[in-house]
Amino acid sequence: MSELELQEDEKEVLLSIYDGDPAFNQHSPVTYQYKYGEDGQYKSFLLEISWGKNYPMEKPAVSMNAFYNKHLNEDIKQRVSACVLKEAEQYIGEAMTYTLFEYVKEKYSELIADLPDEVVQHSTDSIVQDTNLEDMSLKKSIKKEQLSKAQKRKQWDRVDAKGDRPRGWDWIDVVKHLSQTGPKETTSQPSATSS
Repeated sequence: MSELELQEDEKEVLLSIYDGDPAFNQHSPVTYQYKYGEDGQYKSFLLEISWGKNYPMEKPAVSMNAFYNKHLNEDIKQRVSACVLKEAEQYIGEAMTYTLFEYVKEKYSELIADLPDEVVQHSTDSIVQDTNLEDMSLKKSIKKEQLSKAQKRKQWDRVDAKGDRPRGWDWIDVVKHLSQTGPKETTSQPSATSS
């Protein structure tokens, strides 16, 4: 059988075995992911196995660089990858994806033994919290002016039904304005007489 036929057979087997398993995901026809641990727990991680063109005559690519694994440090990621690749060496030439997923299930507690029990706070978390505190203080400092009933009534009397002020509310009465400023004094200049 060619590598392509072996891959197709293994793909069918994987899909039938993991049918309905929420931890299993077929990312592409040659990439499979399996989630270990309880979803949302700090000690859970996602293992991704990708087949090359010559798989199963060569080891698959093992990746721990999924976004789901952002909480893991590089040492844990490398240890899991190295452990899976070492196990894959003995299965070269035969279907091994299911075997590798099950191997990690068995060794799960050993692989995550060095993980701390609590989540380490990242610097981005503290930055987000600082900005949230600033936003909260801004919201608290902006208070709406408290008006009495008479003040509110007076404001509503100044506007129409839509809440707009009537046309011309800020116009200046020209005649009144000119009467307040008084007449403009003109200085008469003697006209030059020509002889």
